[in-house]
Amino acid sequence: MATQINQIDNVETSTTRLRIEGEMFQEDATLLQRIAMNIRSTVNPHVIIDLADLAFLDSDAAPMLKQLADVDGVTIEGIEIFLQTAVNIAERHHE
Repeated sequence: MATQINQIDNVETSTTRLRIEGEMFQEDATLLQRIAMNIRSTVNPHVIIDLADLAFLDSDAAPMLKQLADVDGVTIEGIEIFLQTAVNIAERHHE
């Protein structure tokens, strides 16, 4: 299943939600980083990355999500337990 990134802007709260669906590989995570940073600098200062509908996270994409989570103004939501475990493992391997 291809990765879909849906952008939902909320003018009232100055936030943009990026809803991710499908599978995420390194190339997808690279694109997501570019999109999130562009939105943060030009559209809204707060970006929420919603991973509730993500079915698969590649081990190379996990550290990239961790990098995004560490950026001021970026929040990651909707991580199921297996995704949180993958992010934690990737974080330990890249320290």
